[in-house]
Amino acid sequence: MMSKEFILFFTLIFVTQVVIWFQINGQFIWPSFTRNELMISLLGAPISWAFIKSVKYGYIAFEGVLWPQRLIAFATGMILFTLFTWLFLDEGINTKTTVCLILSLAIVLIQMFWKN
Repeated sequence: MMSKEFILFFTLIFVTQVVIWFQINGQFIWPSFTRNELMISLLGAPISWAFIKSVKYGYIAFEGVLWPQRLIAFATGMILFTLFTWLFLDEGINTKTTVCLILSLAIVLIQMFWKN
């Protein structure tokens, strides 16, 4: 069973990765993002705070080890980036991207379920 800390860690990672995608790629969807780059960049402070909190919860969930949370954050970002880029910008998913997504998913599953 997953701990409360792991759920908080993963939720914060997921949400921050989503917000970051829109923060940096919204300029290609909505012209207002291009006209208001400075305002959009101010989202960096709450995003950083959420990442700091996620590291705290991940550190507790993984019993004082940092690597699992870093790899999960990376892989989650890769998966969400690919999905959102396809959905919102209509960029296709080729064979190379598919392989990378499979590897990203494998990283997440290994970190979650492979016990030392």
